[in-house]
Amino acid sequence: MKLFIPGPTDVREDVLDAMSRPPISHRGEEAIGLFRTVTERAQRIMGTKNAVVLSTSSATGLMEAAVRCGSNRKILSLVNGAFGARWNEIALLNGRAADRLEVPWGEAIDPAAVEEKLRTGHYDAVTVPHSETSTGVANPIAAIGEVVKKYADVAYMVDTVSSLGGMPVNVDEMGIDLCLASVQKCLALPPGFSLCSVSTKILERARLIPDRGWYFDLARMADSAAKGQATITPSLPHLFAMERQFALILEEGLPARWERHRRMADAARAWAKNTFELYAREEICSDSVTCILNSRGIDLGAMLSELKRRGYLLSNGYGDLKGKAFRIAHMGERRPAEVEKLLGVIDDVLTGM
Repeated sequence: MKLFIPGPTDVREDVLDAMSRPPISHRGEEAIGLFRTVTERAQRIMGTKNAVVLSTSSATGLMEAAVRCGSNRKILSLVNGAFGARWNEIALLNGRAADRLEVPWGEAIDPAAVEEKLRTGHYDAVTVPHSETSTGVANPIAAIGEVVKKYADVAYMVDTVSSLGGMPVNVDEMGIDLCLASVQKCLALPPGFSLCSVSTKILERARLIPDRGWYFDLARMADSAAKGQATITPSLPHLFAMERQFALILEEGLPARWERHRRMADAARAWAKNTFELYAREEICSDSVTCILNSRGIDLGAMLSELKRRGYLLSNGYGDLKGKAFRIAHMGERRPAEVEKLLGVIDDVLTGM
């Protein structure tokens, strides 16, 4: 089965093989060396000198860590889809004050609107998804970062779950204080693990917040990472796999990897415009997942079932978009030729509908 869903993605055989290594002591010297290697490579992939923490959880856990540790006043949640909304919900459920700056699904956040909100002085943190996986829209995180840089007390926190390793993310250059991601999308690793860069601003703030929790205490995690360790027993198989996969990503080269993802996205978008309609304007579309409007009014469930029968797994629309749109993910270890082949198979399926 070829996975063209927005996570998990297919994983290379040699990376899967790395996960079968025998367990080691997670407090021993071998594990410390492994941890340091993985975090140093993660820093290069993220474009940062900030501390990187590793979490045996999905990135949703680190979203919770971000709101518990990154704000002691009020959060501005930038929302243009399901996952921006989720981060806002997580903040509220953790007792943090949070307002939404919301635009319709299929639109991108306007940096000028962010500046208008920050001028009020009400906020000490901003949260935003880079690639909003539910709609296939890429928010302008570099431009938003330029706005946030003007407000020294505001922490800039970015969800790069479906962009890190597939789209340009330069944490230090963009002024990102907290950058989180899962590993099962553009990083092309099995699900169940996540990572996060944290700035000094975040860590200093976290240490002053008494109710920041324990498992997802970023200050505690960063202190452990400085010693080459996880706070708790980590998933060693994931660390073995990350050691291998991160080396492969850096060997390919980040600019080349970003360009490969862009070429796959270009092919998917061109096909979508010719066969259906893009859900969002092309200039704001993500390079890792394309959301396609069901402008033909076909039975998407039937189309996706037939594609699955032929060995291709795609995603229906997310939430309210189910049946109204579908998504083609082109991320991780996928290649342009594979995307072109998939599009041909979809064309063949459509002729029979």
